[in-house]
Amino acid sequence: MSKKGKRFVDTLKKVEAGKVYDVKESISLVKETATAKFDETIEAHVRLGVDPRHADQQVRATVVLPHGTGKSKKILVFASGEKEKEALEAGADYAGLDELVTKVQSGWVDFDVVVATPDTMAVVGKLGKILGPRGLMPNPKTGTVTMDVKKAIDEIKAGKIEFRVDKGGILHIGFGKASFEAEKLEENFKAFMDAVMKVKPSAAKGQYLKSITIKSTMGPGVKVNTSDIAK
Repeated sequence: MSKKGKRFVDTLKKVEAGKVYDVKESISLVKETATAKFDETIEAHVRLGVDPRHADQQVRATVVLPHGTGKSKKILVFASGEKEKEALEAGADYAGLDELVTKVQSGWVDFDVVVATPDTMAVVGKLGKILGPRGLMPNPKTGTVTMDVKKAIDEIKAGKIEFRVDKGGILHIGFGKASFEAEKLEENFKAFMDAVMKVKPSAAKGQYLKSITIKSTMGPGVKVNTSDIAK
C-alpha cells in the first residue's frame, strides 16, 4: 500500500468524510486544498446512471467552457489545398494530410485535438486504431469533421472540450486551473453540467446523476450535492 504524503494528509483533513457540499463550497474547498507547487488542474468526475455497453445509453458531447481550461491545446488538422492553408492561418499547430498520416502511423501523437475535413476521412480512417483509443478520432457529432476548419479551431481555442462516458459510466474532465477565480470555476462547472444534463439518454432509467466529485490534480476529492445540479 502506497504511503500518503504529509501534504496530502494535511489537505485531506480539510474535507469532512461523508459530507456532500454545494457547488460554491466544494470549489472553494478544492482551491484551498490545491497546494502543489504547480498550477493544478481542477477536475470533475461524474458517475452516471447509464450502461455504456448499450449504444442508446452513450453520453458524448462537447461544451465551450466560458473561461477555457487554462491549458493550450495542440491542434492537428487533416486537410489539403486551401483548407490546409486556412487551418494554419487560423492557428492550427499542424495541418496537412499524407505526410502527417504517415507520421502518426509511425507513432507520433504530440497533439491534443484532431480536426479533419470530410474529404480526408477515407485516409484518416486508417488511423482509427491509433487515434480511437486516445479519444482523438475526428467525429462529425463533436464538430471535428467539418469543412469550416477555422470555426472548429476558434472554438477549441475558446475552451471547447469533448466529454465521453467511460466503460464504468463515469465522465472525467478538467474544467480549469487552481489559479482561476472561484467564480470562473463555478461558471465553467455549471456550463459542463448543463451540457451533461442536456444529453441525458432517453433510455437511461432511474437516477441519472449518481455522484459528482471534484478535485485538484494532487488534492483530495470533494463530493458535490447532486441535487444542486438535478433541480
